[in-house]
Order: sequence, then structure tokens, then C-alpha cells
Amino acid sequence: MAQYFQIHPQTPQMRLIHRSVNIIRNGGVVIYPTDSSYALACRMGEKQSLDRVRRIRRLDDRHNFTLVCRNVAQISNFTKIGNEAFRLLKTLTPGPFTFILKATRDVPRRLQHPRRKSVGIRIPEHPVAQALLDILGEPLFSSTMILPGEDEAFSDPYEIREKMENEVDLIIDSGIVHYTPTTIIDLTGKNPEVIRRGKGKFPDMA
Repeated sequence: MAQYFQIHPQTPQMRLIHRSVNIIRNGGVVIYPTDSSYALACRMGEKQSLDRVRRIRRLDDRHNFTLVCRNVAQISNFTKIGNEAFRLLKTLTPGPFTFILKATRDVPRRLQHPRRKSVGIRIPEHPVAQALLDILGEPLFSSTMILPGEDEAFSDPYEIREKMENEVDLIIDSGIVHYTPTTIIDLTGKNPEVIRRGKGKFPDMA
């Protein structure tokens, strides 16, 4: 049965953040808040944990996986970033954007798109997510908390607890987080391409 931590969405209790990070470091699968939804997460190098997330969400190898990072400097360790992409990331992060970038060898192959060798990247603007990443010191593998047969992520942590307490190791309750998809920007080509319009406002979007 999952542990259940109530962590304040604006001023996270660091005692609970450290306990949460210990669960992640020990191979745990957690549900945590971002600026666009609740999401599943684990360490990116934990194959068994990744397989659990895939099983919960029923994802196949064609799914675009996402690494959640704490800053642009960390992103540069795992992706190939040109000058224009770097400037764009600095401008738009943290925020509700997912960026598609070419992965480096430091990203496990199972997290890369099998054909394009790319990976999604996020820097969420949520104090709890940022605190987890600061203490962990490495990216999290993350996937939106959308269950099979559902169109949206669950927003109420009590409902998440009812459905998921036997599936994960930790549920972080930071109050209601209404689901709004991120804006997805592909940075693998010559020019940035918005491939999904969501919560984040790209400069050329009305």
C-alpha cells in the first residue's frame, strides 16, 4: 500500500520532500504534482520502476517518454541543444511546456523514441516538483497520470488514492491540480515546431 504525504503546494515541508526522494532513490514509483497535472514518476535508470509505469498506463515502446529536469543546465547533459533551442528553453522554462530534443547517450535507449532517438523534456513550475528535483539531483522519468480508458488526468488526490494506493509506492497530495495538457514544441528540426497547443503560450500563439 502506498504511503500518502500531504505536502503544501507553495511551501513544501522539506522533511517530507527528503522522505519522498528516499522512496524514489530506492526504486519507488510515485505520483506527484506538476504545473499541468498529477504525474507518475521514477528514477530514469530504474528499469523495473519504468516497467511498472508502462504497465499502469499500458504504454508501448512508441510512446514519447519525458524526463523532468530542474533547470536548463541539467537538460544539456541529456540532450543535444543548439544555441536557438537553448535561448528558447531559457525563455519558456520553468513552465507548462514539453520539448522534444535529440537524446544523448546518457539517456537510456528504452526512454528514447525508437526511430528518432529523441526524448521529451520538462521543467515544471510547481514548488513541490522543483523541490523533489533539487534534492534528487537528477532527472525524473515522468508520465501524466492518465489511466487506460480515461481522457484526462485525475485532479483530486483523494480520488487518486482510491484508485492507485495499491499500484504505487507514494502519493503526494498537494491539493487539486486541474489537468491542462502542456504545449509540445519539437526542437529536433531546423526551426521550432509546435506540435500540440496546450497550457503554455509559445510566442507565435494567439
